[in-house]
Amino acid sequence: MGYAGQTSSHWYAGGGVHPGQPADRRPAWPWVVLLVGVLGLAIMAMGTFFISAVRTLALGADSSAEMGALNWGHNAIAVIDIDGVITDKDTEKVNKELEEYGNNSSIKAILLHIDSPGGGAAASQEIYHEVMRVREKKHKKVVASVESVGASGAYYIASGCDKIYANPASVVGSIGVIMEWTNYGDLMQWAKLKPVTIFHGALKDAGDPSRPMTPQEQVYFQSLVDNMYGQFVHDVAVGRHTDDAHITQLATGQVWTGEEAQPLGLIDSQGGFRTALIETARSVGIKGEPKVVRPSAERPGLLDMLEDADGLFRNPGQMLDRSPGFYFLWK
Repeated sequence: MGYAGQTSSHWYAGGGVHPGQPADRRPAWPWVVLLVGVLGLAIMAMGTFFISAVRTLALGADSSAEMGALNWGHNAIAVIDIDGVITDKDTEKVNKELEEYGNNSSIKAILLHIDSPGGGAAASQEIYHEVMRVREKKHKKVVASVESVGASGAYYIASGCDKIYANPASVVGSIGVIMEWTNYGDLMQWAKLKPVTIFHGALKDAGDPSRPMTPQEQVYFQSLVDNMYGQFVHDVAVGRHTDDAHITQLATGQVWTGEEAQPLGLIDSQGGFRTALIETARSVGIKGEPKVVRPSAERPGLLDMLEDADGLFRNPGQMLDRSPGFYFLWK
């Protein structure tokens, strides 16, 4: 009994819980700090979202105000940039801008600012035809200004314009067609993989990248390339107001500098963007410094960023799923 009491008394003295006294509680301040931190982060996130939304609305308002001002009679030159390899996505964007500016009576001319080696055959051709349509149906002057490169599909587009400017050291031309894909038959053989294909039609599986091309397929694909080449040459001849025979002599796939291209009739004048802008403005009756209008910049959303990331970090399996492609592209 006494031993138990001594032990009990010693336990109380060491900081144990005495009968009848409430248990010690841990301090609450760490939880308060954590809660405040979480709330702070939430407030910051909401603030960032709100600021971004306000800026987006402001940009939209500025763009609307600008277009509204143009509709009140201000003469302007619209500038559309064509940069990098031309894809179907670029076609949709550029054609939309051409349509918008073509319909706006206060836009006196459209200047295509080009710095591109070309791209997809159909994509380049579609922009060319839209340029021609805007010129003919909307009676709008469209001028091309080549910065560093205006080759192949990019030159295809430029040839549809009323006038082409290029710097003396710019690279233009490369009229030709290229078709390519990756053949991975040896890789599949090494991995002991055997493709199985069921089809009907002698050329239905032409271009199968898991096996060598047959002589019949070689002739077939060459005929397609030759046909596209003929379309390219003819459209450039129409745009440059000459005949197919003249362009065919130049359609070797090679490029020329702007200085070389002018006497060949591939461009009209040597000069940079500023020269093209001022001379285009004067040609449509704009005096003084011309007002320049550009499409509002599109801010990529999360989905666009994820799609871009997928393009940067390509799935290795996608390399084995590449079908034949036709390109107006300088490489």
